[in-house]
Amino acid sequence: MTAQPKPPLVYMSLLTAQKQFQFLKTLKRLRFSGQLVLAGSTGRQWIIYFYLGEIIYATGGTHPVRRWQRNLIAHCPQIPTQSSAWQSDLIGIDSGSLNISWEYRLLCLWVGQQKMTRFQAAKIVTSVSAEVLFDAAQAMRVTARIQPNSFSSQPSVLIGVEETIAEVQKLWQAWQRAKLSEYSPNHAPVIEQPHSLQKYSSAAVYQTLIKILNGQNTLRDVAVQMKRDVVEVTRSLMPYISLAWVKLTNIPDLPAPISTIPEKPTATKASAEHTEALVACVDDSIWVCQTMKKLITAAGYRFVSVNNALRAPAVLLARKPDLIFLDIVMPNANGYEICEQLRKLSLFRDTPIVFLTWKDGEAARLRAKLVGASDFLNKPLDAQKLLDVIRKHLYSGVVIPSE
Repeated sequence: MTAQPKPPLVYMSLLTAQKQFQFLKTLKRLRFSGQLVLAGSTGRQWIIYFYLGEIIYATGGTHPVRRWQRNLIAHCPQIPTQSSAWQSDLIGIDSGSLNISWEYRLLCLWVGQQKMTRFQAAKIVTSVSAEVLFDAAQAMRVTARIQPNSFSSQPSVLIGVEETIAEVQKLWQAWQRAKLSEYSPNHAPVIEQPHSLQKYSSAAVYQTLIKILNGQNTLRDVAVQMKRDVVEVTRSLMPYISLAWVKLTNIPDLPAPISTIPEKPTATKASAEHTEALVACVDDSIWVCQTMKKLITAAGYRFVSVNNALRAPAVLLARKPDLIFLDIVMPNANGYEICEQLRKLSLFRDTPIVFLTWKDGEAARLRAKLVGASDFLNKPLDAQKLLDVIRKHLYSGVVIPSE
């Protein structure tokens, strides 16, 4: 990644699988580059990396190592599937400008060494991404967090968002039609009543079942081993599951070839006491600025207003406010352009920038957040909401609420 200023994180609530798919299409339309992190209510996270609206890779979830291993088996059988073999390759890798995940770094290394073709790599990325998005869709109530980033070079492998969504929707619909929605393909089947199973199964079927239903492999793992579709495999086991002869259980992931260190949150700008904090408002409406001045100064803050959008960057640089209110629609320059300019300056990299808007559409909000907006305040102004926003950002750092 380049050392460009990073806009604040963006948080949104996506309550259904369909909303998740629509959000992905929006990121494609905006030619988004960066990370999309989907978090479930249990704390599980899935990360999708984008470059100009296309998918680079996806990871996270319950079994990232198992997922990687079975997709190597399915799409690139010439590559060793032992973690020790991956570890030796990872030692010499320079993560460089595309420090995404150990899986993707291995993928790029093997493509560069011609150990796998770009076609094989694309098949792995497509399959892995489809699994990640399917699992996130099963979680239903997820929070989406995006972090825009610029890449210094084009990634080795890119796959289309539309094609990946089509793959996920195909599996999703098949899973629903088979009435498997209460189950996860990450569950592992294990035999609970071997005597009953042996009594009512043929010898050949029983021998096959005890070999694969050992509680060590997930439904997805079993499907790859049997070279069959995961829906077909799961549906074939349902009679045994309904009789309690076979149980679906949770199992841990395989050990990762490298230790992962959680990313520490970026520290935000420490604010002074509110009696010293300077709040700025950039709005072409003199009435809005006068109203804000009365409310803000009455609360004990200092205040500066700018009515000319073209003069805003120079005035803000001279006054160095602790928080900036910025109107979206103004003559000569709009709020999106000004916010983007400010975020490129180290002085305003972490300064809260709150957009003032009459509109509250998802597209407008997302565009504003992508250029670095920290929050939104709807017009007409509400005194209590205005002061709440100021207190939130001056005392708690930049926090984007869920929609």
